[in-house]
Amino acid sequence: MRTVTHRLLAGLVVIGIAGVAAVQQIEFTNWPAGTAPEEVGKKIVANMLPRWIPTKPSVHYAEDSTWYSALEFAKLTGDQAMTDALVKRYDPWRTEAGQQKIVSWEHHVDHAIFGIVPLELYIRTKDPQYLALGKRLADEQWENATPEGLSGETRFWIDDMYMITILQLQAYRATGDKTYLDRAALEMVAYLDKLQQPNGLFYHGPEFRFFWGRGNGWVAAGMTELLTELPATHPKRARILEGYRKMMAALLQHQDADGVWHQLLDHPESYRESSCTAMFTYAMITGVKQGWLEKKSYATAARKGWLAVNKFIDADGNVDKVCVGTGQTNDIQFYLNRPTEKGNAHGQAPVLWCVNALLKK
Repeated sequence: MRTVTHRLLAGLVVIGIAGVAAVQQIEFTNWPAGTAPEEVGKKIVANMLPRWIPTKPSVHYAEDSTWYSALEFAKLTGDQAMTDALVKRYDPWRTEAGQQKIVSWEHHVDHAIFGIVPLELYIRTKDPQYLALGKRLADEQWENATPEGLSGETRFWIDDMYMITILQLQAYRATGDKTYLDRAALEMVAYLDKLQQPNGLFYHGPEFRFFWGRGNGWVAAGMTELLTELPATHPKRARILEGYRKMMAALLQHQDADGVWHQLLDHPESYRESSCTAMFTYAMITGVKQGWLEKKSYATAARKGWLAVNKFIDADGNVDKVCVGTGQTNDIQFYLNRPTEKGNAHGQAPVLWCVNALLKK
């Protein structure tokens, strides 16, 4: 009897895996002309490469994320020339003098995240010089830890659910030291408990009760990145996966029929915004491929999201309708009236996240 039961269970598992694979085959292939992930990725990287020229302390955090993602894209596509060009762009930071001049050492999430770039370069090249700077930024983020063990940079803005966790996660990927993984998980759970609302979405901050699109996008991306590394046995994985699934279910309800999400997620009169659309699409692509989201509806939503994202990209690889940087306020008109820009790195980065997610098996 046990043998029959085991065979039945094994068969169900195989069917389940085959079902997910079949959904991916249908939804994540056969792209219309000009929307194939590798083609789009090359345009985005070519667009961004000339921009990484330091003119002030610290590259912007959105540029950091684009650079880090571009390195992953180059690896996924086997493009050594692109990898070399991306590595060379780091040359101004290689010397101690360059780091002192260009890196901002202020203890702030927007600056510390730069560490993801040298950490990714270390993963690619194994040059210890990259590791030293990346680890320094990751460790300094916890120099003034709170009594609860959280980073001293904790401020409970939803952006931090990516800004803080991705740096610690990259330090873990580079070193294998689980201290960094545990920090990221602890931080994520604290933010989930503080900011996620019963409807699954996230306020911009505890006192700023608006479901801002890109802010929620940073949350979705942060949880997605972290879940790809947290082992099934990690004590905080279940809580994070629960928060992720609750958010994804809410996002399904707020996606337009053509795949776009809005500047304020629960205000359809707000403008259609490209960066959050790409961020949510990335989270859903990964969730489907990882088996966290098993319903075909998520794969369909992700496909619609990707096709919608492509409508914002021009021939030169500039992503249009990207909300500019946004502080916190209790005035809804502030969010509704935020201007948009074309080519803003806030939009370039998440498009690359989608590209990489689609290229991965």
